[in-house]
Parts: sequence; structure tokens; C-alpha cells
Amino acid sequence: MMPDKPHSPRSALREFLKSEAGGGVLLIAAAALAMLVANLPGLSESYFHLLHWTTGPVLSPKYGPMTVHLWINDGLMAIFFLLVGLEIKREFVDGRLATWQHRRLPVVAAAAGMVVPALVYLAVTGGRPDLQGGWAVPAATDIAFAIGVLALLGSRAPASLKLFLTTVAIVDDMGAVAIIALAYTDGIASLALAGAGMVLAAMYVLNQSKVRSLTPYLLLGLALWYFVFLSGVHATIAGVATALMIPVKPTPAAPDAVDSPLHRLEHALQPWVAYAIVPLFGFANAGVSLAGISAGVLLDPLPLGVALGLLLGKQIGIFGSVWIADRTGFAPRPGGASWVQIWGLSLMAGIGFTMSLFIGGLAFPNDPLLVDEVKIGVLAGSLLSALAGYAVLRLAPRRLPRRAGPNRPSM
Repeated sequence: MMPDKPHSPRSALREFLKSEAGGGVLLIAAAALAMLVANLPGLSESYFHLLHWTTGPVLSPKYGPMTVHLWINDGLMAIFFLLVGLEIKREFVDGRLATWQHRRLPVVAAAAGMVVPALVYLAVTGGRPDLQGGWAVPAATDIAFAIGVLALLGSRAPASLKLFLTTVAIVDDMGAVAIIALAYTDGIASLALAGAGMVLAAMYVLNQSKVRSLTPYLLLGLALWYFVFLSGVHATIAGVATALMIPVKPTPAAPDAVDSPLHRLEHALQPWVAYAIVPLFGFANAGVSLAGISAGVLLDPLPLGVALGLLLGKQIGIFGSVWIADRTGFAPRPGGASWVQIWGLSLMAGIGFTMSLFIGGLAFPNDPLLVDEVKIGVLAGSLLSALAGYAVLRLAPRRLPRRAGPNRPSM
């Protein structure tokens, strides 16, 4: 159970960037290890057997016995989404998304960065109705992976770019959560959903009663996860719903409040999510056997649509929307960043690893071959986006033209 003892104030955003950078590097290593193990004779069979090993009771007739893979994707990832929900709430209460002036550019960039990749995917796979369910696979950005690559650039990636990527990814996560809840939910069990509603109502009463102890919220959050799991809505949505009920004490332009439950829980979860849960998810989901698969598979509609959606769709959507917003006066581009650097960041946003793999599993739950093709497309698109984004930012001039200098208004 999470301790309720407060700790000394720390900057949530600074700690977030630090943990995401380190966690992103670990995620890259976990993904590489998964691909290696999945293709080594003698280890690949053990790897896939472990993922499908059943353990624990039957929690839902829909899924039957829980496998290790299901515990990771529906159980541990609910904690990941709990942290995502906490970050979203904090940013909207007193962070960089607290005012419409600060929200305009990240919201527009994130929206375009989700719509354009989906359109690219549908254009590539348009002749295959059985593949249209994967339209959302290239729509999300993996903040941990992207920040991890940015960390390798050091001072060549201005702080304004890192902050902008973080805020875009947070809005992006909101869109991904909505997509999972609305587009990948079927066969709703009304009784279980009613139970989830009652648990949420109890959490709301606790919030309005100004209960600051985390223990009752987390116990109710566990019950909420179970009801949502039974309902047919993806269980990870329970993590976001729980986060929205955790009380927060606003601390604009100040260190986090030591008596703010949201800040305490967020700080406690960050290292576990960044250094354990997300890398474990990457290891469990990135492994795909390449036996019998030629390089030509990348030209098949599904992997090609995913890869191009990430590589082309993200950069066109984000860079194009930032350019239009800046030129029309709707919102200025991030201060201290050149257009070349913004292009590099737009490429970097094409790293869709964690959320793309997650949505891919939801899009094609009954076809392992299509899931493997999704993985190939995600890995190819994310790798190309990471390399291209790194190269552009690495080679971009550090000094800006005088007219776009550091005194330029930030977003």
C-alpha cells in the first residue's frame, strides 16, 4: 500500500523528464532484448511459453485463466495508465496545460499528430477492410522512448523542445485513452459497469469530503479495476478514472505540495513505472519471431501502413500544425527552437512504441499473425523515426537566427 507520509517538495516535471529519460533508455534495451530472445534457438520457445503461462484464478469468463501476458497488459499497465491520468490532471490543474493560452499549441499539434497518421494508415490499407481496425495504431507517441532518445542529444535538444514534446505527448495520451475506451470496447456487461459506477461514486464522495489519505482511494481503485475488467471496457481505463478522483492541491509556479495526495502518489509511482512496468511491457510485447519472414513483409499493407503512419504521418501532422499555428498567430512555436529543430522533434514523435503496441493488441485480439505484423510495423516506424529525428536534431545549428531568438514568446 502506498505510504501517506509526505516527503520534501520536488519538481514533478523535472523528476518526470529525468525518470522518463532513464526509463526510455531501459525500454529501448528491453525491446532489443525481446527481439533477440524471440529469435534465438532454445530461448524463443521458452519466451513465448512464459508469456502464455496461466497463473492465478479465472477473473473473467471472457478471458478464462489469466496468462502472464494478460497480467502485464491488463494489470500492470493499469498502473501505467494511473500515472498517465495523474500527469494529465496535474498539467491541467496547475501545469503547462492550466490555461487555454498554454493549451492551444499542444492540443492542435497532438490532434493533428493523431489524425494524419490515422489517415496515412487508412490510405495504405484502404483496400483491406479487415485491417481498418488498426487505424489508431500509429496515432500515439511513446513519451518514454522519445525522451530517452532526446536525452542522448544533451544540450542539442533545447529545454523548450523537451517541454513541448512532453505536453504534446500528455494530450496525445488523453486521445489514446479516449480511443481505447470508445473504439476498442465491445460486449459491455451492464451489471459490472454499474458496479464500476458505484465505486467511482464512492471515490468522488471521498474527494468531495476532502479525504487526503491515499489508502481508501487505492483500495477502491483496485475494486474499480476488477469491475472494469469484467465490464468489457479495457481494464487500464480504471487507472485513468482512479487518477481523476485523487485529490490535488494546486501549486502553480511552486514546488509540489507535500500534503497533496496526487503529487505524493505521482512521485511514488514514477520510478516503478519508468524502470519496471514499461520496460517489462516492452519485453513482453516487442518480441516477434522473424523465422520465415523476409524483408518484403514491410511492404505488406498492415506493417507498411503502421510504419508510414508513424514516420510520415506524425511529422506532417505535428510540424504542419505548428507551422500553421505560428504563421496565423494562433499560437507561437516553442521559444528558443528553430524550424529545423521542430522538424526533428516532429520526427521524434513518430516513436509510437508502447502505446502503439498496446493498441495493436486491442485492434487484432484474435489474430496473432496480424499482431506480429503490427509489431514489425511499429518497430520499423519507431526505429526510423528515432534515427531520423536524432540525425536532424544532432545536425541542426545550435544558434537561432536573431528574429527567432530566445526572447521569442513561448507557447
